[in-house]
Amino acid sequence: MKNLPRHPVLVRIGLLVLGLSTALAVHAQTPLSADDIIAKAVQRAESPIAREARPPYRYTKHTVTDELDSQGHLKDRHEKLYEVRVESGLSSLKLIQLNGQDLSADEQKKQDAQDLAARQKLADGKPGKKGDERENFLTAELVAKYKFRLIRELPINGRATYELAFEPLPNLSENHLVDRFLNQVAGTVWIDAQEFEIARAEIHLQGEVTLWGGMIGTLTQCSYTLSRVRQPDGTWFNGLSSGFFQGRKLLEPMLIRTRSEATDFQRLDLAFK
Repeated sequence: MKNLPRHPVLVRIGLLVLGLSTALAVHAQTPLSADDIIAKAVQRAESPIAREARPPYRYTKHTVTDELDSQGHLKDRHEKLYEVRVESGLSSLKLIQLNGQDLSADEQKKQDAQDLAARQKLADGKPGKKGDERENFLTAELVAKYKFRLIRELPINGRATYELAFEPLPNLSENHLVDRFLNQVAGTVWIDAQEFEIARAEIHLQGEVTLWGGMIGTLTQCSYTLSRVRQPDGTWFNGLSSGFFQGRKLLEPMLIRTRSEATDFQRLDLAFK
């Protein structure tokens, strides 16, 4: 059989389609860099559309704070039980038990004021009246402090994640009290490969953090781990966290151990249907 004549226009179109297909295939196989991954995570966390689309939830949060002596023995313990409500990405806490006991109206008002004052002092700012963004703490401003490095891909709870190591950039500014802490933080973060949410984080201090030049206190050691949980509808929450903090408060040594766990997640727009 003789070869059929080839029309030059058709040949060119065929070559163009083949070239585009090859380019798209190569692009699809190009792995994401650490900067690409963290940028996608920030974009998701800061998206107003995504925030407004998050369904309302209620859950229980149990926190334990242990004060230890210099030998690591328990000196004092504080337990708090909160009811947390999340609407449009903003969380609000209501303290319902202190050290296993229900609060009176006056005690509850006092504790709520103390918790709010502590959060304001830490952030050097004023949380919004409708709540804070504790479930979505990743911001472009925060990420800009660090250099990220992609280590590997790793499954967590049956889902693929990107494991990223991070460390602070040199010569960072200190505009707020919390900056002194953040500028010394390094660690590892695991980003969900499909939804670009933080699945897990582990942080530690690289250097000492002082308050008023060390006159008020010094933080010499800190380790903190956070695991997040994904609901069936794709909503993520901070699940289990633990921390250890060592330093000095005025002239006294300070050793603090913390643990926080969120449970009993209920989607409010479905609870009463």
